[in-house]
Amino acid sequence: MRNFLFLVFIVSSAIGQAQKMSDPKPFANLITADDLKKHLYIIASKDFEGRETATEGQRKAAAYIENHFKNIGLAPGNGSNYQLYYPVYQDSLNSAEITVNNQVFKLNDDFAVNIGADYSSTLMGSEIVFAGHGVSDSSRDDYAGVNVAGKIVLLVNDAGGQQRVPGRRFNPYRIQEAAQKHGAIAVLIIQENFPRKGNNTRGNMYLTAYKKTNYPNTFLVSEKIAQAIMGNDYAMAKSPNAQPKTYTANVKLSLNKDVQQLQSSDVLGYLEGTDLKDQLVVISAHYDHLGKRDTAIYYGADDDGSGTVSILEMAQAFAKAKAAGKGPRRSILFLANSGEEKGLWGSEYYTDHPTYPLDKTTVDLNIDMIGRLDDTRKKGDSTNYVYVVGDDKLSTDLKKISESENKKYTKMELDYKFNDPNDQQRIYYRSDHYNFARKGVPIIFYYDGMLDADYHRPTDTPDKINYDVMAKRAKLVFYTAWDMANRNDMLKRDIPLQ
Repeated sequence: MRNFLFLVFIVSSAIGQAQKMSDPKPFANLITADDLKKHLYIIASKDFEGRETATEGQRKAAAYIENHFKNIGLAPGNGSNYQLYYPVYQDSLNSAEITVNNQVFKLNDDFAVNIGADYSSTLMGSEIVFAGHGVSDSSRDDYAGVNVAGKIVLLVNDAGGQQRVPGRRFNPYRIQEAAQKHGAIAVLIIQENFPRKGNNTRGNMYLTAYKKTNYPNTFLVSEKIAQAIMGNDYAMAKSPNAQPKTYTANVKLSLNKDVQQLQSSDVLGYLEGTDLKDQLVVISAHYDHLGKRDTAIYYGADDDGSGTVSILEMAQAFAKAKAAGKGPRRSILFLANSGEEKGLWGSEYYTDHPTYPLDKTTVDLNIDMIGRLDDTRKKGDSTNYVYVVGDDKLSTDLKKISESENKKYTKMELDYKFNDPNDQQRIYYRSDHYNFARKGVPIIFYYDGMLDADYHRPTDTPDKINYDVMAKRAKLVFYTAWDMANRNDMLKRDIPLQ
Protein backbone atom coordinates (compact mmCIF):
# COMPACT_ATOMS: atom_id res chain seq x y z
CA MET A 1 0.00 0.00 0.00
CA ARG A 2 2.83 2.37 0.94
CA ASN A 3 4.65 1.71 -2.37
CA PHE A 4 1.44 2.30 -4.30
CA LEU A 5 0.84 5.66 -2.62
CA PHE A 6 4.43 6.66 -3.23
CA LEU A 7 4.05 5.79 -6.95
CA VAL A 8 0.85 7.85 -7.15
CA PHE A 9 2.68 10.79 -5.54
CA ILE A 10 5.53 10.59 -8.07
CA VAL A 11 3.17 10.39 -11.05
CA SER A 12 1.04 13.24 -9.72
CA SER A 13 4.11 15.40 -9.18
CA ALA A 14 5.35 14.74 -12.71
CA ILE A 15 1.94 15.61 -14.16
CA GLY A 16 1.83 18.77 -12.08
CA GLN A 17 5.26 19.86 -13.27
CA ALA A 18 4.35 19.11 -16.87
CA GLN A 19 1.23 21.26 -16.50
CA LYS A 20 3.32 24.14 -15.22
CA MET A 21 5.27 24.26 -18.50
CA SER A 22 2.50 26.31 -20.12
CA ASP A 23 2.43 27.47 -23.71
CA PRO A 24 4.71 30.53 -23.89
CA LYS A 25 3.59 31.65 -27.34
CA PRO A 26 0.69 33.94 -26.30
CA PHE A 27 3.05 35.82 -23.98
CA ALA A 28 5.96 35.91 -26.45
CA ASN A 29 3.60 37.55 -28.92
CA LEU A 30 3.24 40.46 -26.51
CA ILE A 31 6.79 41.42 -27.56
CA THR A 32 6.09 43.56 -30.60
CA ALA A 33 8.14 45.65 -33.01
CA ASP A 34 5.93 48.67 -32.29
CA ASP A 35 6.48 48.50 -28.52
CA LEU A 36 10.22 48.01 -28.93
CA LYS A 37 10.32 51.02 -31.23
CA LYS A 38 8.35 53.16 -28.80
CA HIS A 39 10.76 52.41 -25.95
CA LEU A 40 13.89 52.79 -28.09
CA TYR A 41 12.97 56.21 -29.42
CA ILE A 42 12.87 57.30 -25.78
CA ILE A 43 15.96 55.45 -24.50
CA ALA A 44 18.06 56.56 -27.49
CA SER A 45 16.73 60.11 -27.62
CA LYS A 46 18.69 63.32 -27.17
CA ASP A 47 17.05 63.78 -23.75
CA PHE A 48 19.12 60.87 -22.43
CA GLU A 49 22.34 62.40 -23.82
CA GLY A 50 23.94 59.10 -24.76
CA ARG A 51 23.51 57.53 -21.28
CA GLU A 52 27.17 57.74 -20.28
CA THR A 53 27.88 56.08 -16.94
CA ALA A 54 27.72 58.38 -13.89
CA THR A 55 26.07 61.23 -15.82
CA GLU A 56 22.63 62.79 -15.77
CA GLY A 57 21.71 60.95 -18.97
CA GLN A 58 22.47 57.60 -17.35
CA ARG A 59 20.41 58.54 -14.30
CA LYS A 60 17.46 59.48 -16.53
CA ALA A 61 17.68 56.12 -18.27
CA ALA A 62 17.87 54.30 -14.93
CA ALA A 63 14.75 56.11 -13.74
CA TYR A 64 12.91 55.18 -16.95
CA ILE A 65 13.80 51.50 -16.55
CA GLU A 66 12.90 51.51 -12.84
CA ASN A 67 9.51 53.11 -13.52
CA HIS A 68 8.78 50.50 -16.17
CA PHE A 69 9.62 47.69 -13.77
CA LYS A 70 7.35 49.24 -11.13
CA ASN A 71 4.48 49.80 -13.56
CA ILE A 72 4.42 46.19 -14.75
CA GLY A 73 4.50 44.85 -11.21
CA LEU A 74 8.08 43.65 -10.79
CA ALA A 75 9.51 43.74 -7.29
CA PRO A 76 12.77 45.60 -6.54
CA GLY A 77 15.77 43.34 -7.10
CA ASN A 78 18.01 44.84 -4.43
CA GLY A 79 16.14 44.49 -1.18
CA SER A 80 13.70 47.40 -1.16
CA ASN A 81 15.54 49.18 -4.01
CA TYR A 82 15.37 48.80 -7.76
CA GLN A 83 18.86 50.20 -8.17
CA LEU A 84 22.18 48.76 -7.08
CA TYR A 85 24.61 51.64 -6.70
CA TYR A 86 28.38 51.52 -7.02
CA PRO A 87 31.03 54.24 -6.74
CA VAL A 88 32.82 55.77 -9.72
CA TYR A 89 35.79 58.13 -9.53
CA GLN A 90 36.94 60.85 -11.87
CA ASP A 91 39.82 63.30 -11.69
CA SER A 92 39.50 67.00 -12.42
CA LEU A 93 42.67 68.87 -13.32
CA ASN A 94 43.05 72.27 -11.65
CA SER A 95 46.49 73.24 -12.95
CA ALA A 96 49.72 71.86 -14.41
CA GLU A 97 52.97 73.59 -15.29
CA ILE A 98 56.54 72.77 -16.24
CA THR A 99 59.43 75.18 -15.86
CA VAL A 100 63.00 74.62 -17.07
CA ASN A 101 65.59 77.08 -15.79
CA ASN A 102 62.74 79.50 -15.00
CA GLN A 103 61.28 79.23 -18.52
CA VAL A 104 57.56 78.49 -18.16
CA PHE A 105 55.89 75.90 -20.41
CA LYS A 106 52.12 75.60 -20.67
CA LEU A 107 49.75 72.66 -20.72
CA ASN A 108 48.71 71.59 -24.25
CA ASP A 109 51.13 74.06 -25.86
CA ASP A 110 54.21 72.14 -24.78
CA PHE A 111 53.17 69.20 -22.59
CA ALA A 112 50.30 66.91 -21.64
CA VAL A 113 49.46 64.88 -18.55
CA ASN A 114 47.61 61.67 -17.81
CA ILE A 115 45.05 63.10 -15.40
CA GLY A 116 43.97 59.72 -14.06
CA ALA A 117 47.43 58.24 -13.59
CA ASP A 118 49.33 61.26 -12.28
CA TYR A 119 48.94 62.62 -8.75
CA SER A 120 49.02 66.10 -7.23
CA SER A 121 52.57 67.15 -6.48
CA THR A 122 55.30 69.70 -7.03
CA LEU A 123 58.62 68.09 -7.90
CA MET A 124 61.85 70.05 -8.28
CA GLY A 125 65.04 68.49 -9.60
CA SER A 126 68.42 69.77 -10.79
CA GLU A 127 69.67 66.62 -12.51
CA ILE A 128 67.72 65.03 -15.36
CA VAL A 129 68.84 61.68 -16.72
CA PHE A 130 68.30 60.86 -20.37
CA ALA A 131 67.71 57.10 -20.63
CA GLY A 132 66.92 56.49 -24.29
CA HIS A 133 63.57 54.80 -24.77
CA GLY A 134 63.34 53.68 -21.15
CA VAL A 135 63.23 50.01 -22.13
CA SER A 136 64.32 47.57 -19.43
CA ASP A 137 63.70 43.88 -20.05
CA SER A 138 65.53 40.61 -20.69
CA SER A 139 66.70 41.66 -24.16
CA ARG A 140 67.54 45.34 -23.63
CA ASP A 141 68.21 47.63 -20.67
CA ASP A 142 68.43 51.36 -21.33
CA TYR A 143 69.12 51.87 -17.62
CA ALA A 144 72.26 49.72 -17.56
CA GLY A 145 74.98 51.52 -15.63
CA VAL A 146 72.75 54.55 -15.02
CA ASN A 147 71.68 55.80 -11.58
CA VAL A 148 68.22 57.40 -11.77
CA ALA A 149 67.18 56.88 -8.16
CA GLY A 150 65.33 59.97 -6.95
CA LYS A 151 65.81 61.73 -10.29
CA ILE A 152 63.66 62.90 -13.20
CA VAL A 153 64.07 60.66 -16.26
CA LEU A 154 63.86 61.98 -19.82
CA LEU A 155 62.92 59.52 -22.57
CA VAL A 156 62.24 59.67 -26.28
CA ASN A 157 59.13 58.17 -27.83
CA ASP A 158 58.87 56.77 -31.37
CA ALA A 159 57.96 60.01 -33.14
CA GLY A 160 55.01 59.92 -35.47
CA GLY A 161 54.01 56.47 -34.26
CA GLN A 162 57.02 54.77 -35.88
CA GLN A 163 58.82 52.00 -34.06
CA ARG A 164 62.29 53.27 -33.19
CA VAL A 165 63.13 50.25 -31.05
CA PRO A 166 63.00 47.18 -33.34
CA GLY A 167 60.39 44.62 -32.37
CA ARG A 168 58.63 46.82 -29.79
CA ARG A 169 55.60 49.03 -29.65
CA PHE A 170 55.61 51.99 -27.32
CA ASN A 171 53.88 51.06 -24.06
CA PRO A 172 53.70 53.90 -21.51
CA TYR A 173 52.81 51.58 -18.64
CA ARG A 174 55.87 49.40 -19.22
CA ILE A 175 57.94 52.59 -19.44
CA GLN A 176 56.53 53.74 -16.08
CA GLU A 177 57.14 50.34 -14.50
CA ALA A 178 60.75 50.33 -15.65
CA ALA A 179 61.32 53.89 -14.40
CA GLN A 180 59.78 53.05 -11.03
CA LYS A 181 61.84 49.87 -10.76
CA HIS A 182 65.00 51.96 -11.12
CA GLY A 183 63.83 54.57 -8.60
CA ALA A 184 62.87 57.53 -10.82
CA ILE A 185 60.53 60.11 -9.26
CA ALA A 186 59.11 61.44 -12.54
CA VAL A 187 59.20 60.65 -16.25
CA LEU A 188 59.27 63.03 -19.22
CA ILE A 189 58.52 61.42 -22.59
CA ILE A 190 59.40 63.49 -25.65
CA GLN A 191 56.78 63.68 -28.41
CA GLU A 192 56.49 65.75 -31.57
CA ASN A 193 52.74 66.43 -31.76
CA PHE A 194 52.65 69.77 -29.95
CA PRO A 195 50.90 72.14 -29.60
CA ARG A 196 47.67 70.22 -29.05
CA LYS A 197 44.12 71.42 -29.49
CA GLY A 198 41.51 71.23 -26.76
CA ASN A 199 41.51 71.83 -23.06
CA ASN A 200 40.14 68.65 -21.50
CA THR A 201 40.52 68.91 -17.73
CA ARG A 202 38.61 65.71 -16.93
CA GLY A 203 40.27 62.34 -16.63
CA ASN A 204 38.73 59.00 -17.53
CA MET A 205 36.37 57.49 -14.97
CA TYR A 206 37.62 54.55 -12.92
CA LEU A 207 36.35 52.17 -10.25
CA THR A 208 39.17 51.79 -7.74
CA ALA A 209 40.28 54.88 -5.83
CA TYR A 210 43.08 53.12 -3.97
CA LYS A 211 45.72 51.85 -6.37
CA LYS A 212 47.97 48.92 -5.61
CA THR A 213 50.82 50.78 -7.31
CA ASN A 214 51.37 54.48 -7.90
CA TYR A 215 53.78 55.03 -10.75
CA PRO A 216 56.02 58.08 -11.13
CA ASN A 217 54.20 61.12 -12.51
CA THR A 218 54.58 61.04 -16.28
CA PHE A 219 54.45 64.05 -18.59
CA LEU A 220 54.44 63.97 -22.40
CA VAL A 221 56.67 66.88 -23.39
CA SER A 222 57.46 68.81 -26.55
CA GLU A 223 60.77 69.06 -28.36
CA LYS A 224 61.06 72.60 -26.98
CA ILE A 225 61.19 71.24 -23.43
CA ALA A 226 63.68 68.56 -24.47
CA GLN A 227 65.89 71.19 -26.08
CA ALA A 228 65.65 73.40 -22.99
CA ILE A 229 67.05 70.50 -20.97
CA MET A 230 69.47 68.88 -23.43
CA GLY A 231 70.54 71.80 -25.63
CA ASN A 232 72.13 70.69 -28.89
CA ASP A 233 72.21 67.07 -27.72
CA TYR A 234 68.52 66.73 -28.57
CA ALA A 235 69.44 65.79 -32.16
CA MET A 236 71.42 62.88 -30.71
CA ALA A 237 68.47 61.76 -28.62
CA LYS A 238 66.53 60.89 -31.78
CA SER A 239 69.01 58.19 -32.68
CA PRO A 240 67.80 54.61 -32.01
CA ASN A 241 71.07 53.94 -30.19
CA ALA A 242 71.28 57.16 -28.20
CA GLN A 243 73.38 56.75 -25.07
CA PRO A 244 72.30 57.70 -21.52
CA LYS A 245 73.51 61.04 -20.19
CA THR A 246 72.85 63.26 -17.17
CA TYR A 247 71.96 66.94 -17.70
CA THR A 248 72.05 69.78 -15.22
CA ALA A 249 68.88 71.89 -15.35
CA ASN A 250 66.46 73.25 -12.80
CA VAL A 251 63.18 71.53 -13.64
CA LYS A 252 59.91 72.07 -11.77
CA LEU A 253 56.94 69.78 -12.40
CA SER A 254 53.66 70.97 -10.90
CA LEU A 255 50.28 69.22 -11.04
CA ASN A 256 47.17 69.79 -8.98
CA LYS A 257 43.94 67.85 -9.32
CA ASP A 258 40.80 66.93 -7.41
CA VAL A 259 39.34 63.43 -7.19
CA GLN A 260 35.56 63.37 -7.45
CA GLN A 261 33.45 60.48 -6.24
CA LEU A 262 30.52 59.90 -8.55
CA GLN A 263 27.89 57.18 -8.60
CA SER A 264 26.33 54.82 -11.07
CA SER A 265 23.82 52.00 -10.79
CA ASP A 266 22.43 48.81 -12.19
CA VAL A 267 18.64 48.55 -12.33
CA LEU A 268 17.13 45.29 -11.03
CA GLY A 269 13.57 44.09 -11.49
CA TYR A 270 12.57 40.82 -9.80
CA LEU A 271 9.77 38.40 -10.68
CA GLU A 272 9.30 35.76 -8.00
CA GLY A 273 8.89 32.18 -9.11
CA THR A 274 6.74 29.41 -7.64
CA ASP A 275 8.04 26.05 -6.41
CA LEU A 276 11.65 26.77 -7.48
CA LYS A 277 11.69 30.44 -6.50
CA ASP A 278 15.02 30.16 -4.66
CA GLN A 279 16.67 29.54 -8.06
CA LEU A 280 17.20 32.30 -10.58
CA VAL A 281 17.30 33.10 -14.28
CA VAL A 282 19.05 36.39 -15.13
CA ILE A 283 18.18 38.29 -18.31
CA SER A 284 20.64 41.15 -18.78
CA ALA A 285 21.56 44.03 -21.06
CA HIS A 286 23.56 47.20 -20.56
CA TYR A 287 21.75 50.51 -20.80
CA ASP A 288 24.77 52.83 -20.79
CA HIS A 289 26.53 54.19 -23.86
CA LEU A 290 29.24 56.75 -24.65
CA GLY A 291 27.40 59.96 -23.77
CA LYS A 292 28.33 63.26 -25.42
CA ARG A 293 31.55 64.47 -27.03
CA ASP A 294 31.41 68.24 -27.44
CA THR A 295 28.04 68.76 -29.15
CA ALA A 296 27.76 65.24 -30.61
CA ILE A 297 25.44 62.76 -28.86
CA TYR A 298 26.29 59.07 -29.11
CA TYR A 299 22.76 57.71 -29.10
CA GLY A 300 23.60 54.01 -28.75
CA ALA A 301 20.36 52.79 -30.30
CA ASP A 302 21.70 49.36 -31.16
CA ASP A 303 24.50 49.42 -28.59
CA ASP A 304 22.76 48.68 -26.37
CA GLY A 305 19.42 50.40 -26.51
CA SER A 306 18.21 47.36 -28.45
CA GLY A 307 19.08 44.99 -25.59
CA THR A 308 17.69 47.36 -22.97
CA VAL A 309 14.26 47.72 -24.54
CA SER A 310 14.16 43.99 -25.23
CA ILE A 311 14.45 43.17 -21.54
CA LEU A 312 11.74 45.75 -20.82
CA GLU A 313 9.42 43.95 -23.21
CA MET A 314 10.36 40.49 -21.92
CA ALA A 315 9.80 41.61 -18.36
CA GLN A 316 6.32 42.77 -19.26
CA ALA A 317 5.54 39.48 -21.04
CA PHE A 318 6.67 37.40 -18.04
CA ALA A 319 4.75 39.67 -15.65
CA LYS A 320 1.57 39.17 -17.66
CA ALA A 321 2.14 35.42 -17.68
CA LYS A 322 2.36 35.47 -13.91
CA ALA A 323 -0.79 37.59 -13.64
CA ALA A 324 -2.55 34.96 -15.76
CA GLY A 325 -1.49 32.23 -13.35
CA LYS A 326 1.27 30.93 -15.62
CA GLY A 327 4.30 32.49 -13.99
CA PRO A 328 7.74 30.85 -14.01
CA ARG A 329 8.81 28.23 -11.51
CA ARG A 330 12.18 29.88 -11.04
CA SER A 331 12.49 33.54 -10.19
CA ILE A 332 13.71 35.89 -12.91
CA LEU A 333 15.99 38.89 -12.43
CA PHE A 334 15.87 41.50 -15.17
CA LEU A 335 19.26 43.17 -14.88
CA ALA A 336 19.99 46.44 -16.68
CA ASN A 337 23.69 47.18 -16.26
CA SER A 338 25.56 50.45 -16.51
CA GLY A 339 29.30 50.81 -16.98
CA GLU A 340 29.61 48.20 -19.72
CA GLU A 341 31.26 50.62 -22.09
CA LYS A 342 33.78 51.54 -19.38
CA GLY A 343 34.89 47.94 -18.87
CA LEU A 344 31.91 45.75 -17.84
CA TRP A 345 31.69 47.69 -14.55
CA GLY A 346 28.04 47.17 -13.65
CA SER A 347 28.02 43.42 -14.21
CA GLU A 348 31.33 43.14 -12.41
CA TYR A 349 29.86 44.94 -9.42
CA TYR A 350 26.72 42.80 -9.45
CA THR A 351 28.59 39.49 -9.71
CA ASP A 352 30.99 40.59 -6.94
CA HIS A 353 28.04 41.78 -4.79
CA PRO A 354 25.14 39.60 -5.98
CA THR A 355 21.71 40.24 -4.54
CA TYR A 356 20.82 36.60 -5.23
CA PRO A 357 23.26 33.69 -4.87
CA LEU A 358 25.24 32.92 -7.99
CA ASP A 359 25.28 29.21 -7.12
CA LYS A 360 21.48 29.34 -7.39
CA THR A 361 21.61 31.29 -10.68
CA THR A 362 21.02 28.76 -13.44
CA VAL A 363 21.85 31.03 -16.39
CA ASP A 364 22.52 34.57 -17.60
CA LEU A 365 20.96 35.38 -20.98
CA ASN A 366 22.68 38.58 -22.07
CA ILE A 367 21.62 40.81 -24.96
CA ASP A 368 24.03 43.34 -26.42
CA MET A 369 23.06 44.66 -29.85
CA ILE A 370 20.22 42.77 -31.59
CA GLY A 371 18.65 45.51 -33.71
CA ARG A 372 20.85 45.69 -36.80
CA LEU A 373 22.10 43.47 -39.60
CA ASP A 374 25.71 42.41 -40.20
CA ASP A 375 26.64 43.59 -43.69
CA THR A 376 29.74 41.40 -43.65
CA ARG A 377 27.76 38.18 -43.18
CA LYS A 378 27.71 36.57 -46.61
CA LYS A 379 25.89 33.32 -45.89
CA GLY A 380 22.26 32.43 -45.27
CA ASP A 381 19.35 34.81 -44.75
CA SER A 382 20.68 38.22 -43.70
CA THR A 383 17.30 39.11 -42.15
CA ASN A 384 16.76 35.93 -40.16
CA TYR A 385 19.83 35.22 -38.04
CA VAL A 386 21.40 35.98 -34.69
CA TYR A 387 24.90 35.33 -33.41
CA VAL A 388 24.73 33.02 -30.38
CA VAL A 389 27.87 33.27 -28.27
CA GLY A 390 29.04 31.24 -25.28
CA ASP A 391 26.42 28.49 -25.35
CA ASP A 392 29.24 25.94 -25.69
CA LYS A 393 31.43 27.29 -22.89
CA LEU A 394 30.15 26.17 -19.47
CA SER A 395 27.22 23.78 -19.81
CA THR A 396 26.45 20.97 -22.22
CA ASP A 397 22.74 21.72 -21.64
CA LEU A 398 22.77 25.18 -23.18
CA LYS A 399 23.14 24.59 -26.89
CA LYS A 400 20.55 21.80 -26.89
CA ILE A 401 17.95 23.97 -25.16
CA SER A 402 18.71 27.01 -27.29
CA GLU A 403 18.46 25.07 -30.53
CA SER A 404 15.32 23.25 -29.43
CA GLU A 405 13.49 26.48 -28.57
CA ASN A 406 14.58 28.09 -31.82
CA LYS A 407 13.48 25.07 -33.86
CA LYS A 408 10.12 25.01 -32.09
CA TYR A 409 9.28 28.72 -32.24
CA THR A 410 11.50 31.27 -34.01
CA LYS A 411 13.32 29.23 -36.66
CA MET A 412 16.23 31.64 -37.00
CA GLU A 413 19.71 30.88 -38.28
CA LEU A 414 21.85 30.53 -35.17
CA ASP A 415 25.34 31.63 -36.14
CA TYR A 416 28.18 30.39 -33.93
CA LYS A 417 30.96 32.38 -35.62
CA PHE A 418 32.07 34.06 -32.39
CA ASN A 419 32.35 30.81 -30.45
CA ASP A 420 35.60 30.21 -32.31
CA PRO A 421 38.40 30.19 -29.68
CA ASN A 422 40.55 32.02 -32.25
CA ASP A 423 38.05 34.84 -32.76
CA GLN A 424 40.26 37.89 -33.28
CA GLN A 425 37.59 40.25 -31.97
CA ARG A 426 37.24 38.27 -28.71
CA ILE A 427 33.49 38.92 -28.67
CA TYR A 428 32.90 36.32 -25.93
CA TYR A 429 34.86 38.47 -23.48
CA ARG A 430 33.38 41.85 -24.42
CA SER A 431 29.97 42.08 -22.80
CA ASP A 432 28.34 41.68 -19.40
CA HIS A 433 27.71 37.94 -19.64
CA TYR A 434 31.42 37.34 -19.14
CA ASN A 435 31.31 38.47 -15.52
CA PHE A 436 28.74 35.73 -14.87
CA ALA A 437 30.81 33.21 -16.81
CA ARG A 438 33.97 33.99 -14.83
CA LYS A 439 31.96 33.08 -11.70
CA GLY A 440 30.87 29.78 -13.26
CA VAL A 441 27.32 30.75 -14.26
CA PRO A 442 26.34 29.37 -17.71
CA ILE A 443 25.61 32.11 -20.23
CA ILE A 444 24.32 32.83 -23.70
CA PHE A 445 25.14 36.13 -25.40
CA TYR A 446 22.88 37.33 -28.24
CA TYR A 447 24.45 39.67 -30.77
CA ASP A 448 23.83 41.03 -34.27
CA GLY A 449 27.47 41.50 -35.33
CA MET A 450 27.07 45.20 -36.11
CA LEU A 451 30.63 46.52 -36.03
CA ASP A 452 30.29 48.64 -39.15
CA ALA A 453 30.54 52.40 -39.64
CA ASP A 454 27.89 53.21 -36.99
CA TYR A 455 29.50 51.27 -34.13
CA HIS A 456 30.44 53.66 -31.30
CA ARG A 457 29.52 56.66 -33.44
CA PRO A 458 26.79 59.30 -33.18
CA THR A 459 25.13 57.66 -36.19
CA ASP A 460 23.92 54.64 -34.16
CA THR A 461 20.36 55.99 -34.13
CA PRO A 462 16.92 54.39 -33.68
CA ASP A 463 15.84 55.04 -37.27
CA LYS A 464 18.40 52.45 -38.44
CA ILE A 465 17.01 49.59 -36.37
CA ASN A 466 15.22 46.67 -38.03
CA TYR A 467 12.42 46.35 -35.48
CA ASP A 468 10.84 43.21 -36.93
CA VAL A 469 14.14 41.34 -36.77
CA MET A 470 14.82 42.70 -33.29
CA ALA A 471 11.42 41.49 -32.07
CA LYS A 472 12.09 38.01 -33.43
CA ARG A 473 15.49 37.87 -31.71
CA ALA A 474 13.95 39.07 -28.45
CA LYS A 475 11.33 36.35 -28.69
CA LEU A 476 14.07 33.72 -29.06
CA VAL A 477 15.59 34.95 -25.79
CA PHE A 478 12.13 34.92 -24.18
CA TYR A 479 11.40 31.34 -25.25
CA THR A 480 14.83 30.20 -24.05
CA ALA A 481 14.31 31.95 -20.71
CA TRP A 482 10.87 30.40 -20.39
CA ASP A 483 12.32 26.92 -20.74
CA MET A 484 15.16 27.59 -18.33
CA ALA A 485 12.80 29.10 -15.78
CA ASN A 486 10.41 26.12 -15.89
CA ARG A 487 12.51 23.00 -16.51
CA ASN A 488 12.99 20.58 -13.63
CA ASP A 489 16.74 20.91 -13.19
CA MET A 490 19.21 23.73 -13.08
CA LEU A 491 21.69 23.73 -15.94
CA LYS A 492 24.68 21.48 -15.54
CA ARG A 493 28.02 23.23 -15.02
CA ASP A 494 30.16 20.58 -16.61
CA ILE A 495 32.60 22.51 -18.87
CA PRO A 496 35.56 24.35 -17.31
CA LEU A 497 35.79 28.11 -17.83
CA GLN A 498 37.92 28.96 -20.87
